[in-house]
This record gives sequence, structure tokens and C-alpha cells, in this order.
Amino acid sequence: MRPSHISLILDHELAGAGSGEHTPVMLWGPPGIGKSDLVRQAGVRHRVPVVDIRLSQMEPSDLRGIPFRTGEHVEWAVPSMLPDEVRHGASGFLFLDELTSAVPSVSAAAYQLILDRRLGDYRVPPGWAIVAAGNRQGDRGISYTMPSPLANRFSHYEIGVDVEDWAAWAYTHGIDERVIGFVRFRPDRLFHFDPADNPRAFPTPRSWEFVHRALRKYDRNPAVIGPAIEGCVGQGAAVEFQAFLASREALPDIDRILAGERPAPPEALDLQYALACALISRAAGPTNTAAPPGEICGRILAYAVTLPQREIAIMLVCDLVRVAGDHVMELPEFAPWADTVADILLYA
Repeated sequence: MRPSHISLILDHELAGAGSGEHTPVMLWGPPGIGKSDLVRQAGVRHRVPVVDIRLSQMEPSDLRGIPFRTGEHVEWAVPSMLPDEVRHGASGFLFLDELTSAVPSVSAAAYQLILDRRLGDYRVPPGWAIVAAGNRQGDRGISYTMPSPLANRFSHYEIGVDVEDWAAWAYTHGIDERVIGFVRFRPDRLFHFDPADNPRAFPTPRSWEFVHRALRKYDRNPAVIGPAIEGCVGQGAAVEFQAFLASREALPDIDRILAGERPAPPEALDLQYALACALISRAAGPTNTAAPPGEICGRILAYAVTLPQREIAIMLVCDLVRVAGDHVMELPEFAPWADTVADILLYA
């Protein structure tokens, strides 16, 4: 399932928690695909807390609490990490991460918490949604088979990789345009993980974010940047990415395009991808002081007409609409561009 669809599910489950219609959610996927980030982003969108509990690091007593004697009875001290309406708020996400890496005794302790929304005397506040995540058994991580009674307490969703969703996220989070351009050019390199190879470093959405950080830190140190990129995504992807970086010197001046000029576009496909992503990164970034945002979008639309590969021009404009909004389609430059690709759009 696409990450954007998972985000919609999380939105509805949070709303369902408030109306009594929530079903606990289990997110499955390989390492580095963004399971935890999807939950954190949902918390940010709704301005609610995310209580992140790593079950792989827990003992059963960490969830159940510590017993203490009160007169002739034994009571349990509720762990402070569990959601509390007074301390945490009326709604939020209780995120049980690494559930499949938890030892069976901890999973058993979570049964009642997940289905009945209680653990002994503790109650999960009504407005809180319960979400868990874990790797699959074939992913070469520490993973236990999920017991059937526990599995039956969830609705299950497996997260897939989607380049369009990743690019939309990357633009809005300021990921280096060179990383976005390469992944657009080589979408198969966004995620490549073969458990049989047992690689130390391999390309995933998470490790490409590490490459973005490496570029920020080591870009002016040629002796280090190559090994740093390889340390993030592995040798094969690193070699291809560095070749892509070397070819970017032939790109036209982005500032000239944003100023309304139309320098000749490159013929090579990789450079057209790089150019398109560089333009979108500028449109998605801080407001350009040379012109208002609408004028910048219009100039990008006007330049899109000149790209030799019309499919890349379509990608460019679709991404522009995603980052700048639907008003792009109301700009006077939109109709002339649409006329140039109408046959492709109608055929699609």
C-alpha cells in the first residue's frame, strides 16, 4: 500500500478513536521504508503527541508496572510512559514500534492493552489511536512470529515503496535536489534490499535521507564524500549517484530560468530529470526574492514547454502542482504547456 494511503488510514483511525470506532493498526514493511515516520508525521499533522514505545527493549513488567503493597492488597504502579489524558492530552497515537522484535512474553503483555485498551487498572484514553509496526520475518532482522491471538487484534497493512509519494515528501522536507533528481531518474534505486545478500548498507528512503545529510556535511571534501555516500546506500547505488552528480555540470543556470529566460535544455535524460527536480526544489523552498511565487511557477511552466522529453515535462508540472498547489493550473502559462502534452495525457 502506498505511504500516502497509510497516512489517510492513520488520519481516519485517530478520528475513529474519538468516536469509538478505532481498530488498532499494524504496519508491516522492510527496514528503512518509513513506518515510524508515517506515524510521527500523522502526529504533526494533527498536532497531537506520539507516545513511542519500543517493545523490543521492554520487559513484561515495563508495561504492566511495578507491584506495591497497599494494606492487605497489591496494586500496580502505572508506567509513566503510557498515555495519560492529564499529562499527554485527550488524543494522540500510542505507537508500539518493533512489535515483531519483542520477546513473546512482552507481546503477551500487550494483548490486553491492544484489544481492550487497558492493562490491569490502566485505561488508554478514549481519543488515542493504537498503532504498531514491525519488520517481516524474511527481512533478516530480529523477528518473532506474531501469535495468532495478537495478530487477530489488528487490522494489517503492508507498506510499499512509491516514488511519487517519496518525492512529494522529499520536496516538502528540503531534501537535496540532487538526491531527488537521481531517484526520479533511477526509481529502482529508491529501495533495493535483498535479505539473502545481508548487506550492511543499501538504498532505502531512510538511507537516501542520510545521503542528503552527507552532501550537506562533506560536499566540499571530495576525499570524503564518495565513501560517505557509499556508507549510506552501498557501493552500487553510490557509484551511479556520483556519476549522476558529475554530469550535472552541463545543466543550464537555474536562476536564469527563474528570471524568465529560456536557455537551451539538455538532451540527456538524466540531466532533464536533474533539471526538473532542481526547478521544483526552488519552487518548494523559501520564497524567491526575485519574483512572487506565482510568477516563479509561471516561469517554470513556460520552460517546461522546451523540455525535449515530454514525459519529464509532465512529471515536472505534476510535482509543481503538488508543492505549490492547484492554483498552478489557473496560471496563464498552464494552458500552452497542456496543449503541448495533450496527446500524451489523453492517451494515458
